[in-house]
Amino acid sequence: MKKVVLAFSGGLDTSYCAIYLSKDRGFDVHTLTVNTGGFSQAELKDIEVRALGLGVASHANVDETKAYYDQVIRFLVYGNVLKNGTYPLSVSAERMSQALAVARYAKKIGADAVAHGSTGAGNDQVRFDMIIQILAPGLEIITPIRDQKLSREAEIEYLKSKGIAYSAKKATYSINKGLWGTSVGGKETLNSMGMLPEDAWPTPMTKEKPEEVILGFTKGELTTIDDKKFSHPTEAILALQTKAGAFGIGRDIHVGDTIIGIKGRVGFEAAAPLLTIKAHHALEKHVLTKWQLSWKDQLAQFYGNWLHEGQYLDPVMRDMEAFLTRSQEHVTGTVSVTLYPYRFQINGITSPYDLMSSKFGKYGEMNLGWTGDDVKGFTKIFGNQVAIHHQVKNEAENNK
Repeated sequence: MKKVVLAFSGGLDTSYCAIYLSKDRGFDVHTLTVNTGGFSQAELKDIEVRALGLGVASHANVDETKAYYDQVIRFLVYGNVLKNGTYPLSVSAERMSQALAVARYAKKIGADAVAHGSTGAGNDQVRFDMIIQILAPGLEIITPIRDQKLSREAEIEYLKSKGIAYSAKKATYSINKGLWGTSVGGKETLNSMGMLPEDAWPTPMTKEKPEEVILGFTKGELTTIDDKKFSHPTEAILALQTKAGAFGIGRDIHVGDTIIGIKGRVGFEAAAPLLTIKAHHALEKHVLTKWQLSWKDQLAQFYGNWLHEGQYLDPVMRDMEAFLTRSQEHVTGTVSVTLYPYRFQINGITSPYDLMSSKFGKYGEMNLGWTGDDVKGFTKIFGNQVAIHHQVKNEAENNK
């Protein structure tokens, strides 16, 4: 029997794939769940039990959480990357880490093929296919949901025909949870109008009384929360998600352009990513020069978009990562944030590298490092070329 590695989440699509590949295609199916920070140990055990219950030959879990952060997320933080100013690339980034792990595992066990549950209308099909084609050329890529153009209802009926019960209510929303946020897709996101109902959000709001939280950064990485130091930023992010998610912070719907050229909407909740990025950006505005900030913005926008489109392996990404890493040399300090129901407020920062130092002057009040005459001379020279332009233009027009 040919051996296929199936990227398995335990949801409807991948459950369908497991049965179809083994029962209808005759493959020796080996499922792999890649944990990128979205599963507890109990959830991982449940997924394993489900996979084995579907009759697969073997099941494995690999924990890529720290690698996911080290290889992808930290650069999204360094760049303050929000797609269309809204979305922290929760799924886009996660798929890169998962696809890399699936390709490695397929080569490790000597698989003949790789399968995933992507549909034909989204971005994930391109991301998975491209990574696998580059890292594991020659392996067959099988995508039953995409190839058969299946609806969720058709998948449920198929599973029932094979003696596998699946709740139609459970299939109402497609939920993908990871370290860098949770995406939620459902009937409301299939149209241009409509917000997800309260019960569709995975994290219920349980806190209403405002709370201040102090986020500490070391060279651009979140390392402390309220003076508690974490051994790795992934731990800080998970702790922040628990604290801020209880306020219902980070819920939104992203509207974007897919890789294949259509528009798409997806709901997401990403309290920790949004807080981390906004707090980090506030700190950067104090400690970096204007041209550092300017070039970072330009590179980060391209980096985020290229990652979103599955081009993580392009060597230009490593070049930009080197720039982003170097830019974080002095991004160290704390940021005060107040959490409210459904929103948060940045109060300010403290940093030994704060360029807004009162020893050089106070904006709008007084200067200490220059005189009024210095400014008069500077202003004349600074505007000199533009003044020459207008004078020459006026003289030329008056002589016509």
